[in-house]
Amino acid sequence: MRDTPEPRPEGPEAKLLYGPGGYQVIKPGTFVTCSVTGRPVPLEQLRYWNVDRQEAYFDAAAGFRRHTEIESKK
Repeated sequence: MRDTPEPRPEGPEAKLLYGPGGYQVIKPGTFVTCSVTGRPVPLEQLRYWNVDRQEAYFDAAAGFRRHTEIESKK
């Protein structure tokens, strides 16, 4: 279940390729969308992502929530 989304920041959504130490911009934009909460994450605030799943997270709690979901399905 997704949290209530916040208003999208000005500008287009970016498309990124997430790596272990950073990310590469594939399509320029000002934000990405958290894969767990649906909340927009301005690029200057993006700190959490999963390289294997190529997902961005709003914060550490959202990343942990995704990890817990995946582990519970194993």
